[in-house]
Amino acid sequence: QVQLVESGGGLVQAGGSLRLSCAASGRTFSSYAMGWFRQAPGKEREFVATISRNGGGTRYADSVKGRFTVSRDNAKNTVYLQMNSLKPEDTAVYYCAGSSSHYFTDSISYAYWGQGTQVTVSS
Repeated sequence: QVQLVESGGGLVQAGGSLRLSCAASGRTFSSYAMGWFRQAPGKEREFVATISRNGGGTRYADSVKGRFTVSRDNAKNTVYLQMNSLKPEDTAVYYCAGSSSHYFTDSISYAYWGQGTQVTVSS
């Protein structure tokens, strides 16, 4: 198992940037593909980005492609989500999650979840 803790959320104006971090416990972090998901009030949880175990493969939701970048540092047991050109519609609670297999885009493929961090983008 792995325990995940997100950080880096906050309030930012439209067009600004934030860098989210997700720190993982344990010694098998590199065995997990990692994903980022978000959920706004009254809306369903949606996929944002995912990265393969070695960082060689990434996938992004169309809504964030070109603006967000997911990366990982396995030596630090940390995955990141760099968010640029933020828009008000990016406002949500952002969650990181770990998958013991492939870097899928569906949330049910991820068994381990962090507590979430709030991102609010003002217009």
